[in-house]
Amino acid sequence: MKIACIGAGPAGLYFAISMKLRDASHDIAVFERNPEGVTWGWGVVFSDQTVDNLAANDPATARIIADEFAHWDDIDVHIHGQTVTSSGHGFIGIGRKRLLEILTARARDLGVTLNFEAECDPADPRWQDYDLVIAADGANSRFRDAHRDAFEVDVDTRANKFVWLGTSKLFDAFTFAFEQTEHGWIWAHAYRFAPDCSTFIVECSEEVWRGLGFDTMSQDDSIAACERIFAKYLDGHRLISNATHLDGPAAWLNFRRIKCGTWTVGNTILLGDAAHTAHFSIGSGTKLALEDAIKLADMLNRPGVARDRALSEYQGERNLEVLKLQNSARNSTEWFETLDRYLAFEPLQFAYSLLTRSQRISHENLRLRDAGWLEGVERWFWDRWGGAAGQVAPPMFAPFKLRDMPVENRIVVSPMAMYSAVDGVPNDFHFVHYGERALGGAGLLFTEMTCVSPEGRITPGCAGLWNDEQRSQWLRIVDFVHARSKAKICLQLGHSGAKGSTRVGWEGYDVPLDDGNWPVMAASDVPWSPDNQVPVPMTRDDMDRVRDQFVAAVELAVAAKFDMIELHAAHGYLLSGFLTPLQNTRTDDYGGSLENRLRFPLEVFRAMRAAWPSDRPMSVRISATDWAGDDGITPEEAVRIGEAFWAEGADLIDVSAGQTWTGAQPVYGRMFQTPFSDRLRNEGRLATMAVGNIYEPDHANSILAAGRADLVALARPHLVDPFWTLRAAAALDYRGIHVPPQYLSGQAQLARNLKREAEMRAAELKA
Repeated sequence: MKIACIGAGPAGLYFAISMKLRDASHDIAVFERNPEGVTWGWGVVFSDQTVDNLAANDPATARIIADEFAHWDDIDVHIHGQTVTSSGHGFIGIGRKRLLEILTARARDLGVTLNFEAECDPADPRWQDYDLVIAADGANSRFRDAHRDAFEVDVDTRANKFVWLGTSKLFDAFTFAFEQTEHGWIWAHAYRFAPDCSTFIVECSEEVWRGLGFDTMSQDDSIAACERIFAKYLDGHRLISNATHLDGPAAWLNFRRIKCGTWTVGNTILLGDAAHTAHFSIGSGTKLALEDAIKLADMLNRPGVARDRALSEYQGERNLEVLKLQNSARNSTEWFETLDRYLAFEPLQFAYSLLTRSQRISHENLRLRDAGWLEGVERWFWDRWGGAAGQVAPPMFAPFKLRDMPVENRIVVSPMAMYSAVDGVPNDFHFVHYGERALGGAGLLFTEMTCVSPEGRITPGCAGLWNDEQRSQWLRIVDFVHARSKAKICLQLGHSGAKGSTRVGWEGYDVPLDDGNWPVMAASDVPWSPDNQVPVPMTRDDMDRVRDQFVAAVELAVAAKFDMIELHAAHGYLLSGFLTPLQNTRTDDYGGSLENRLRFPLEVFRAMRAAWPSDRPMSVRISATDWAGDDGITPEEAVRIGEAFWAEGADLIDVSAGQTWTGAQPVYGRMFQTPFSDRLRNEGRLATMAVGNIYEPDHANSILAAGRADLVALARPHLVDPFWTLRAAAALDYRGIHVPPQYLSGQAQLARNLKREAEMRAAELKA
């Protein structure tokens, strides 16, 4: 093939090399607008996996690069006058300029034609003479932008300002240095990449950037100001810039996250940063570019595969990896953009939060890297929350307290609808279901949403609490939980609203009944879906009646000896329907502004709190987003909602998301709702419970140690494994958990078996 590569960065050069290695007859020319040896940026960081990929693709280049890597293992976090050091991270880096020198020489040796100082106009007809034009011209790609609509370009310009500098100060560790100024916090990301040079990226919010006057400074003055701020880390060394094409405020940038729906238009293929970018805080831009180049060369040289199919498979496979990294990068970016949330943390927890910010590094991964350091984190967490003296255990086993109610550990059996009641009365199924999960070791057990009236049920199978027969059956369950376990049990109370009068879950969620329907009411006459009933908008009399039904249920819950009550104000049910503007279209005092939409849910909660004993806790479940952008509840509003319930006496905010309208577009993934819990906890200073695709002990420990939630709720894992918590304790060799005496020998054997399996896996890895 005859191929033009636009851009002599890592992506373009390495693609040219990779193509020549596979077939020397390819006619490949690289076009670069800058003179040879002129580049912007300083060091680039590689992972071990990337190095392995380079070695497999081109051993000769990989050897040269590997010989010149700078290696370091430690991360230093400087905050509040303290330095926290974590080891075992195994970074490797090389100067961007040196990397390009190596790749340029290799490309020449393989017969690639290199054209420097070559202006490349996307409209130039000469590009039609090539079989393929590889647009590897970076994040500001002119070839991509010439066909923005066709490439389906999506650009998200991030909030923080940053400037990419270098210094002759050699940092022995990957260094994060946070400094407080009179205008707010500013920080540096610094790492050594050569025997005589380190990268030094300075970052801050735009508000701080303007407050410090960077918006009016020349580049020289800006660098001098950074030298003063970070003087104690530089030890007299200067900061320097090689971005000579930029001056003044223009030397500071806002990172642009780029992704494209299509990577091929005509004979033009996007590669590297032209197709996608990942924030510098996870250091993966060059990794993505090099791995793109390898995969594209592989696909284009597969015998018997048509070019269109090869390009489609290239994008399909690489896009998955890109999305994973971009999701991690988004988490990392948002951590730095919301730094104020974490500044109240003690330095050790602050460092842990920073290290796990992208969710690529987890609790157990940190144990593999630096077991001693992680044990220090666990000891700090254990002591901070009143764990037994002389013990150290993973955070999920640390105790917690809500008002006067102690909770044995941080694992919660999440509320899950069972659809198995008759006329709202729980039965033997519920007795076994809740009893077994209480025996399974979780510190706190939630009931399914228990409805306050017959017409407040979601389905005919929903449990209720509006009469003495129901109270009696709930008391039977609660008495068993108290007598046979250390678990506390919380009753979740709710009203279905517009989502009522539907079939049980396994017959289809939110599907109307074939017959026997009861009328439904809601904040407004907005049906849940075109197939569901149109609800009757609630009058003031309706509100009074429903409020009193909640209070009556609370009074019955006192008699049933529940330890805790939760108000369900999420997932599109009645009170959630008042909160979300997607369901609440009222024009009276209960619609419009968030304050008005909160009015009735707060009335209900206030009345419940007054009826519930003052020494017992209450929580509220909310949907922290409608997954509808600015048209629905936003995470910013969710903080205000949490604060409003907190002010009325809530002790815990159960942070869920979505299920409030049928057009929702959630972003799924492991722990996908935890960022909302993080926000409410650390912006609102509220106790929170995280829920949503949390299924491993590692997830729970990472969330808790990082201060993203106070409790962790698991739903589906507990459906198939009631003893999830005991199993986790056995796997983590924690002996302090309460085990029913009837099961002690089984727990001991499980612990031995799991320990033996772990030792065998470790031995296999060493072999």
